[in-house]
Amino acid sequence: MEAQSSSGLLLSRKRRREGSNGETEEGERLGKIPRCTVGLKHPAPFADELEPADGPYVRVSMEEAKRGTPPDRPVRVYADGIFDVFHSGHARALMQAKCLFPNTHLIVGVCSDDLTHKYKGFTVMNEDERYDAIRHCRYVDEVVRNAPWTLSPEFLIRHRIDFVAHDDIPYSSAGSDDVYKHIKEAGMFAPTQRTEGISTSDIITRIVRDYDVYVRRNLQRGYTAKELNVSFINEKKYHLQERVDKVKRKVRDVEEKSKEFVQKVEEKSIDLIQKWEEKSREFIGNFLQMFGPEGALKHMLKEGKGRMLQAISPRQSPNSSPTREERSPSPTFRLPFFTKTSPPPSPPPHHSGARGYLISEDDDEDDDDDDDNDEN
Repeated sequence: MEAQSSSGLLLSRKRRREGSNGETEEGERLGKIPRCTVGLKHPAPFADELEPADGPYVRVSMEEAKRGTPPDRPVRVYADGIFDVFHSGHARALMQAKCLFPNTHLIVGVCSDDLTHKYKGFTVMNEDERYDAIRHCRYVDEVVRNAPWTLSPEFLIRHRIDFVAHDDIPYSSAGSDDVYKHIKEAGMFAPTQRTEGISTSDIITRIVRDYDVYVRRNLQRGYTAKELNVSFINEKKYHLQERVDKVKRKVRDVEEKSKEFVQKVEEKSIDLIQKWEEKSREFIGNFLQMFGPEGALKHMLKEGKGRMLQAISPRQSPNSSPTREERSPSPTFRLPFFTKTSPPPSPPPHHSGARGYLISEDDDEDDDDDDDNDEN
């Protein structure tokens, strides 16, 4: 029941419900699957290793099976096949068989190599490998080795089988149009759906199509040409192809790395050019501000030149300066040793920056007059 509920959640990722207008609408599954461990810890047992069941064999009807049987009387469903190169399509078919009824005991029959090679063809896996693969499928409760190609009433009774699960497509083999025809007529057939897109034949077709690739891969992994059924010439050819492919891969890697390097260099060069343009504009602007026609350096030179000229050249007297006759008399300065007052000396007109007083020409003349008077 636990396995059935978990598989039912897996199958019902999307559910359909009837709308008000009669059309089917898709609804998302509510919630997620709770984390739990529903798998078995041991592989399924083989049928010939189990103890025989007691009591008479009484089949259950389809209605009873769908309604649910007691826990001690599960519905025994049988599914058979070759199961070569066990894949998800096989597992899905067994999952559907397990989920046919609320209480199901799934029995899986696997045909032997002799029977399979006789009616179907050569297999990739031998019978022991196929038996073991089925034993480890989580949906299987019991495995029948060397299962018959056509189900007889004796086989059904011996294994106490209630229903046989298989896809509804007629399976023609062993001189019959449908080997499950008598099962369908007896009302013991329970149909399942095939998984499209995957089968043992498809997988083998892929291997055959890419034969050279797989041979070269196995040679690289250490298998010998004899084990792979490869001739000496083909072995050398595959080794040469592998070396050529290695060289191609190296060249491709170098090309990719070189492209990445060139791309990085271009990005960096673009960044450098942009930065250089920004710095060059700033440098040119600063240069013009300093050394341009109206730059700060020109003003500094003009100002320094003017100061220097003022320092080394004398000041010119103004043109409107009064003449000697028009000048007012200079104030006199009387020394304490002389009773006669004498005007203080006035600075010469062309030496305006000299300090102190100098004796003027008028003072000289006055002195001469004084001397003449004394002599008289």
